[in-house]
Amino acid sequence: MRIRVKLYPSSGRREVISSDDFLIVYVKSPPEKGKANKELIALLKKYFGAREVEILRGFKSRDKEVEVIF
Repeated sequence: MRIRVKLYPSSGRREVISSDDFLIVYVKSPPEKGKANKELIALLKKYFGAREVEILRGFKSRDKEVEVIF
């Protein structure tokens, strides 16, 4: 399943909010050296109960496309 994500790093909280067309995700990690992306993957794995989450587009952007594998 492919999902669009709007990521907010360094937010001071960890939260996933479902919107009509995409997910809004807040993570505590800063956008340095992939830390926010790693936290995003871990948070989405837990949120969906998924086996794997992979970022397909937007590695250095707040707007991302991820694939969730169950």
